[in-house]
Amino acid sequence: MTDQIFTPVTDTSLDTLREVEQRVLWLSTAIVDHANRVRPNPTGLKVGGHQASSASITSIMTALWFEHLRPEDRVSVKPHASPVLHAIEYLLGSLDERHLTTLRAFGGLQSYPSRTKDPVPADYSTGSVGIGATAPIWGAVSRRYVGGHFAPQAPGRQYSLVGDAELDEGAVWEAILDPRVAELGELVWVVDFNRQSLDRVVPIAGAHRMESFFAAAGWQVITVKYGAALEELFRRPGGDALRERIDGMANPEYQRLLRHAPDRLRELLPGTGPRAGAIRDLLAGVDDERLAEAVRGLGGHDHAALRQAFRAIDDTRPTVIIAYTVKGYGLPIEGHPQNHSALLTGPQVEELAARVGMSADAPWQRFTPGSDAAALCAGAAERLRRPVTAPAAPPAVPADLGRTPSGTATTQSALGRALLDLNRAAPQAGARVVTVSPDVSSSTNLGGWVNKVGVWSPEEHLDWFADDRETILHWREGPAGQHIELGIAEGNLVGLLGELGATWSRWGEPLLPIGVLYDPFVTRALEPWSFGIYAGGQSILVGTPSGVTLAPEGGAHQSIVTPSIGIEQPGCTTWEPAFALETEWCLLAALGRLGRPGGSSAYLRLSTRPVDQRLAAIPEDPAARERRRRQVVAGGYALRRAPGTPDATIVAMGALVPEALEAAERLEKLGTAVDVLCVVSPDLLFRAVQARRGLDDAPTWILDTLFPADRAAPLVTVLDGHPHTLAFLAGVTGTPATHLGVTAFGQSGDLESVHHAHGIDTDGIVAAVLDHTD
Repeated sequence: MTDQIFTPVTDTSLDTLREVEQRVLWLSTAIVDHANRVRPNPTGLKVGGHQASSASITSIMTALWFEHLRPEDRVSVKPHASPVLHAIEYLLGSLDERHLTTLRAFGGLQSYPSRTKDPVPADYSTGSVGIGATAPIWGAVSRRYVGGHFAPQAPGRQYSLVGDAELDEGAVWEAILDPRVAELGELVWVVDFNRQSLDRVVPIAGAHRMESFFAAAGWQVITVKYGAALEELFRRPGGDALRERIDGMANPEYQRLLRHAPDRLRELLPGTGPRAGAIRDLLAGVDDERLAEAVRGLGGHDHAALRQAFRAIDDTRPTVIIAYTVKGYGLPIEGHPQNHSALLTGPQVEELAARVGMSADAPWQRFTPGSDAAALCAGAAERLRRPVTAPAAPPAVPADLGRTPSGTATTQSALGRALLDLNRAAPQAGARVVTVSPDVSSSTNLGGWVNKVGVWSPEEHLDWFADDRETILHWREGPAGQHIELGIAEGNLVGLLGELGATWSRWGEPLLPIGVLYDPFVTRALEPWSFGIYAGGQSILVGTPSGVTLAPEGGAHQSIVTPSIGIEQPGCTTWEPAFALETEWCLLAALGRLGRPGGSSAYLRLSTRPVDQRLAAIPEDPAARERRRRQVVAGGYALRRAPGTPDATIVAMGALVPEALEAAERLEKLGTAVDVLCVVSPDLLFRAVQARRGLDDAPTWILDTLFPADRAAPLVTVLDGHPHTLAFLAGVTGTPATHLGVTAFGQSGDLESVHHAHGIDTDGIVAAVLDHTD
């Protein structure tokens, strides 16, 4: 089912809209100017800002906010247009004047729109190219999911305002081509088609190709190319020749025309083709001012054309409006190929102020009360006022489900089992869980969970294989499902994950989102995942299978650097459990941090290596079991303590704990006493180390538990990943240390051969200990 969205359009006069647009242009330009030329800058470091990029989209944003936008709509603003957004917020009364002088200052207006750091939170954080553009797609899916499972949400459009150069980013097309996206009629993209990138004028027009791409993906395509002044010339004798000439003109040639005076325009615009004479005759009847206005008057700056485009939106399918614009429109730097980061000079700012009726000495003037422009601003502010939504409290998540796994199991399989157990033990929490995967549900052991909860879809779909006895994974699709399956595009997965993790603050309904993907592809998804966390999305990312322990799969599927990524990612806690019960405990701890102010995301790195669960030695006593659980979720625990003072300490993580225990037994026979510590979260241990030095506020008790001073001994660390992940622990013990791990690409083979090749087998651990103790 597609939401039906009806957008009221005000009866604003075009002259009043144009007046407001000119004030927005001035304010956005002045905000950047103040940050660079007025505010003291003792270091001399360029502050920056994007006056030209802001100017190209000012008309579009003025039309949207002051005529078409509704409170239930959400807008993702292209990164370089943040000054325009702040100017509009100021005219609407939501941003205080004191903030206008703080662009890119510490604690001030952010360089790019931010949900978490700007004084007026943006609807979507942008700044990382392509990610902010696609965020409303995943926001639309999240809104529908929340509305279908919990509180109904008012239908609203999800707008993306993007620069045409941003469409070069592959993540954009990965998102657009996902089959589910064609069902999202609330999506509206407006492309600021100024045909410039950072360094140059884009040489190829590209609009027709872009139109074809969107249309092929099922989108409505609306092109707004020419403004009223040019359209009027096209209707005159010779106008069809002029249209043909401009339509066929290369981008750089057209942009160069914008830099010429009218007399030179008359000479160059007709060109040298067979119809040049007809164009000259046409231009002879046009005065200089009208000619200059017409050449610049593209559709993206014409309010009548924009109004018509917004009114034509078909809410039964996604829509893209390709609006032709001039980069730097209305500024002295308009159309210049190097205007992207250019800043107006003092005299140029004074000239602009005079032209728009402002003063550079008093730049922050709002409209005179009682004027039509002031009334338009006041009316828009009232229309866009959103009701305050108090976030619902996230469900209570148990710390322990009470089961003790036995036999041989993998941490990957433990994930699916833990989700099913949570559903039974805490149904309110289980109802808030939503899992996401890029076509790897069955291969990451989510099959049982998917069979239990079903697959989410806005509409019911018939499972044609429901009666096939050989079908193991039952694909029941409907609005009640709790698993969302995407195509093979990890960027889409983490983009959706970030938005599902933001529903508590955006829609007032917390979810517990878990994204599952192959661990080696975490690096592919890293940027959008990190940006989603920056934007306030709280979720769990599960990387599985991991490491060279995935031996037969070969080097293409063997991850090396992901343990380090977990440590270094802000806003996220990483765990790599060694046993099934640890997986459950860490998952529950991670779920308990989601969907709330001050919450955080998590990354779990899991393995397909079967491990004898008896090696975990889970205490039977309830108090001892709870003590073990607390140590696991805090970062690690002692799995084996040698009698008396140890000669060495082996610190192992994840899938290599069995090798560490076997090495300890062999060393004991050689007369070498060894402690074996199991690290579950190098991330939390590193934070504890930093806290000891006053660089973090994390608890430090876990370090005292793992590394008491009276047991300090030479250290050997080992993991199925890069060895520097645990290298910081040598600073805790203050002893000699050797760090074993994987530093080269893997290859296919049996587990013993692969581990031996990287020196992380039992022999490698024993040899490393003896190097310190012999």
